[in-house]
Order: sequence, then structure tokens, then C-alpha cells
Amino acid sequence: MQSIFKFGSQVLIFLLVSSPLFSQNADAILGVWKSGEGTGMVQIYKKADKYFGKVVWLKVPNEPDGKPRTDMNNPDEKLRSRPLKGLENLREFNFKGENTWEEGRIYDPKTGNDYACVMKMVDENTLEVRGYIGVSLFGRTDVWKRQIKK
Repeated sequence: MQSIFKFGSQVLIFLLVSSPLFSQNADAILGVWKSGEGTGMVQIYKKADKYFGKVVWLKVPNEPDGKPRTDMNNPDEKLRSRPLKGLENLREFNFKGENTWEEGRIYDPKTGNDYACVMKMVDENTLEVRGYIGVSLFGRTDVWKRQIKK
């Protein structure tokens, strides 16, 4: 009986340690993620020890006249002509352990607003992205799905 218990506990420990849910891999977030609405994809990448993201795909990439969509809602008039595709909309995230990246910013091109943001991997292919003003309690969470793993 003791040997069965010992074997069972070893299996449980192995599963917990090897599970992505309990992973402590800071680079687990790298790859391409589709937004909850399915209107865009963001590639998350690493620069030095921080994590960033840029728009790599848009469901509607062009305006009706055929020109690429631009950052027309940006509060800075000079930036309104920059293309949305290639736009860096996630900036300066730090890995904090427990599948969480914090202290970053997210830019929403639909509104032109920039928010504090925290990202948490729920599992290997699901990312909760929470933008907020002030404290995380006052914000909105979008669930992104992995499209390509780095």
C-alpha cells in the first residue's frame, strides 16, 4: 500500500512540475496570439529582459479605398498616418512568475487609449490580457488564443 501511495505521489508531483499551468518559463508567452474578438493577431517577442507585442495580422487590413488601415484614433495627430499592421501595442512587460507578466502598457488603436496592463497565461494556449486605469480592479480582460508558438 505504501509503495502505491509513494508511486502515486511521484506521478502527481511530476504532472504538477511538468504542467504549463505551473511553469515558470518567462518565454512561454512568446508567439502569435489572436485577440478575443478575432479581429487581430499580436506577436509577442522579447527585447533584452522585457516583453513587447506588435500587430502582425488584421481581419480587415485595408480601408474601403484599398489603403492600409492606419492609427486614425491616436490622440497625437502626427501618428494617425502610421499603419496598424506592425504597430507595437504591447510594451515593457516584466515576468513576475506564476505565468504573469506585469508593469507593461497596452495601446488600443480602436480608441487611441493607452492602459496599464497585466497578462496571465491560463494554459499553454490561453492568455488573459487585462488593461486598466489606476488599479487592476477597474479594467477589462480580453482572452487571447495562441496561433503560433515561438
